[in-house]
Amino acid sequence: MYRIRFHGRGGQGMKTASRILGTALFLEGYEIQDAPRYGAERRGAPIFAYVRADKKTINERGIITRPDLIIVADDSLIPVPAAGVLAGIVEHTVLLINSDESEQTWQHRLNIRNKIITLPVETEDRAELRFIGATCTGAASRLLGIISLASLEQAIKDELAELGPQIIDKNIHKAKQAYEKVAPNENCVSQGSEITAGKYLPPDWIDLPFEAAHISAPNVWASATSMKVNTGVWRTLRPIIDYERCNKCWWVCSTFCPDSAITVDESGQPHIDYDHCKGCMICVAQCPPHAIETISEQEAAAQDKLKEEETTS
Repeated sequence: MYRIRFHGRGGQGMKTASRILGTALFLEGYEIQDAPRYGAERRGAPIFAYVRADKKTINERGIITRPDLIIVADDSLIPVPAAGVLAGIVEHTVLLINSDESEQTWQHRLNIRNKIITLPVETEDRAELRFIGATCTGAASRLLGIISLASLEQAIKDELAELGPQIIDKNIHKAKQAYEKVAPNENCVSQGSEITAGKYLPPDWIDLPFEAAHISAPNVWASATSMKVNTGVWRTLRPIIDYERCNKCWWVCSTFCPDSAITVDESGQPHIDYDHCKGCMICVAQCPPHAIETISEQEAAAQDKLKEEETTS
C-alpha cells in the first residue's frame, strides 16, 4: 500500500491536492482513501491531508503514522513541532519539499538518510501561490511512477471543474512542469508493508504525578496566557499599514481584529503586533481608506533584513 502525507498551511490547497492525487490514482485502477485533517481552521495554520492507495481493499483508517511519501508545500513548517512533518518516518520514506534550499542543505539540517527532493519556489507572486497544490501533486505523481500524465490531467479537470477552464489550464500547466522536473527520480517511492493488528505494539505509559489545582489549573484557566503563544508563526501573508493613507479612525481595524493584535496609540495611530497577528487579513478587508495592504512573508523578511542592514551600517 502507498501511504502519502501532505503538509501545508491553510489556504495553500493541500486538501485539494490530496483529492487530485487520489482521483489520479483511482483512474489508474487503485482503491483510494483521501482525507484532510485540520488543527486550527484558519489561514496559515498547519493542515494535513492523507492519501492511501492499494490494489486491494484498504482496511486502515485514520492518520498515516508510517508514510512512504511526505509532501511539504511550505518548508517553514518543518521546524514547527505542531506540524509533525517528520513524525513516523521510516527508512524508505521519501520527502518532497517545496523549497529554494538544496536537497543537500535539508539533508544536513535534518540529519536523516532519507531521500529528499526539492521543488524550487519559482515566484513570490501572490497570484501564483494558489497553484502550489497542483505543483506538488504533479511532482508526487511522477515520484510514485504509477500515474500517467493523462490521468493526472483528467484528475485536475474533475476536481477543479467548478473553477473554469482558465484556472484548470493553469493548474495543469504547473502540474506538468513539476511532473517533468522530477523525472530523474521517477518511481523512487516504494510501498510500505502491511500493518497488522497482530503486530500492534501499544504505547508505553507515562505516569504523571498528581498536581494540586493551584499549580495545574492556571495552565488552562489563567488569563493572558495567549500572550505567551506567538501565533504569528502561522502567517504566510503580512498586513502592512500605509500611515500616509491611514485616517486614524482607530476603532475599525482594532475592533475587527479577532486576536486583538492591533492596538492604537494616544494619537490614534494603529500598530500591528506581528508576534500575534496570524495573517487572516480581516483588517485589510475592513479598512475604509484601504490603508492596509498585503505582502508575502518572504517579501516582508527581505524588507526587515534590509532595514536591519541599514541600521547597523
